[in-house]
Amino acid sequence: MSGKGLITNLSIREFFRGAVTEAMHNQQVEAEGETVVYLVDLLDRFSQAERLFQDTLERAPHRPLADFYADAVSARSERERERALRQLGDIALFISGLFPAVLQRRLVDVDYYIAMGGNAYGYLSETTAGHGGPATLQRVFQELAGRFVEFMDILCEVGEQTRLKGDDDILRLYEIWLRSGSPRAARRLRELGIEPGRWGVDAGSH
Repeated sequence: MSGKGLITNLSIREFFRGAVTEAMHNQQVEAEGETVVYLVDLLDRFSQAERLFQDTLERAPHRPLADFYADAVSARSERERERALRQLGDIALFISGLFPAVLQRRLVDVDYYIAMGGNAYGYLSETTAGHGGPATLQRVFQELAGRFVEFMDILCEVGEQTRLKGDDDILRLYEIWLRSGSPRAARRLRELGIEPGRWGVDAGSH
């Protein structure tokens, strides 16, 4: 993809589809077609929420994930619970992928977002199957839950392509790798001449 960050004759949705496809190719990640569509929808939806993009860089971009979880726990119906958990999962994936540096300034970090988002999608994959929801949506949630870090890495590369995030910081890359085991963060560190495992702790041992 040439002219990173410049959207001309393409619709924003087409642009994100191309960015996601390229990132998946670069990282040798394969996924269900419906999951790719879900990621594109996620980017398209949040790209139109200008407040989210602007506030993410300086102020709180969204309600705390714990609030969405509390909404799910206190929901009066299964539909309300699923809505809250879907918001939780989507925001966790979006923020951890596009704006991991923002989490550095907070009390929680990327591993918290990974755990919360993955668990939310995991619950949705079970309940969607339990009450006869679309099988395609069940597979999407199941794939997002089981491969959250992979898709976080995909959005991270899309963020670089679209200039929605700043330059990589070596220490931050290492911290992301340490907390999540992100293959992309490890690869970026190696591209910078740093072997993650030699810094002391193997990502799989924590």
